[in-house]
Amino acid sequence: MLVGWGSTLAAMTQAQQVARAVATGVLGRDPGPMTRAESISHEVFVGDEAVVKVIGAGEHPRLEREIGLGPFLPAGLTAPLLSSGVHSIDGGEVRYACYARVPGAAPGMGLPGVDEVTACSLAEQAVRRLSLLHGWVPDGDASRILAERLDHGGFTGREGLLAEIEGVAVADRDGVVSPVLLDGLRGIGERASAYASREVPVHADCHWGNWLAADGILTALLDFEWARFGEPMDDWFFVIADSGEHVAAVLDVVAGLTSISPERLRAECEVREASYVTADIRLALTDPGAPGWLLPQRLARLNELIMERVWWRSGAGTRAI
Repeated sequence: MLVGWGSTLAAMTQAQQVARAVATGVLGRDPGPMTRAESISHEVFVGDEAVVKVIGAGEHPRLEREIGLGPFLPAGLTAPLLSSGVHSIDGGEVRYACYARVPGAAPGMGLPGVDEVTACSLAEQAVRRLSLLHGWVPDGDASRILAERLDHGGFTGREGLLAEIEGVAVADRDGVVSPVLLDGLRGIGERASAYASREVPVHADCHWGNWLAADGILTALLDFEWARFGEPMDDWFFVIADSGEHVAAVLDVVAGLTSISPERLRAECEVREASYVTADIRLALTDPGAPGWLLPQRLARLNELIMERVWWRSGAGTRAI
């Protein structure tokens, strides 16, 4: 939401005004209806030809990262950036980015209503598209942006994961995380690789809510706010873990296309999920502004991760992120 802009309704109204003004300027005419899309970090408005993201200029800087990377990303990977900048309204400022509307709609987190054949086809396309990103060799400003350190919650190495787990133990003054679950997390951490490489560009948030598809064909990967240098497994995790009831089938697709054994994929996904879940639980325990649903949801998933060992059963996993 746009900080300091009054009530939620007023903030949304002003954000929509900004979005319409930006789209009008870019297109040179009235953009027509612009529908608000769901987003937990921005106000996003979608029209027939343009999509506009808006956020208070004093809020998190991830949109600026995405804007900075936009001109350099491999062609055809994401929606083209048409315009960006700062817009003044009612004595305040907002950051905006305007993108060309790409055909299609998001398959949705957990691939709801998608059959297994389609899920596997989407996964195969995702791996091939992400391989283009992983094969990109950025330089200059793009390399500098990707190299910036982010508190992304992902796996950075054994020492980092174990430190995060101990951070949860210290922050958990009310004992909401059972010792059994903490010990299970420590076991995952101790089995993890000592280091996580930072060798290739990764999207680092490529769940199925950030893709667009039309008639079963992927058309774009959106939201490069968390993009950074990492290793391909950081992206394979999201493709697999967010596949709902098709996790096992999608894992096999990724294994076949990447020549990574299913056993290694399961182990690496388990480590990455442990990293994200642990980081979210620590956030929920220490940040008064964390949403109320975060802690119970992540505790439930942690129980599945440790007690049910979801990454090692035949139908590994449910929506993990």
